[in-house]
Amino acid sequence: MRHVADIPYPQVKITLLAWNGKYLLKLEQGPIEQTYKVAELDLSGIEPPDIEIRQLLDDEFLAAAVARFQAMQQDMRAAFARHDLR
Repeated sequence: MRHVADIPYPQVKITLLAWNGKYLLKLEQGPIEQTYKVAELDLSGIEPPDIEIRQLLDDEFLAAAVARFQAMQQDMRAAFARHDLR
């Protein structure tokens, strides 16, 4: 796995990795992460891959990802509560 770029964003740590013919877009917030795989063949090849991947990270995508993190955290808290953990 090769590290391609760290992409700054205030609410989420974003890392772009290359592996096995795919780019992995890893978003992390605390102990939770979301990973999106983009096949190299899905990119146009006109721009460098990190530029094309960054275009995917528009306001709408990032707002949805942040909302998804909140839902994931609520799901985890609810699972802990159901099993009397923590």
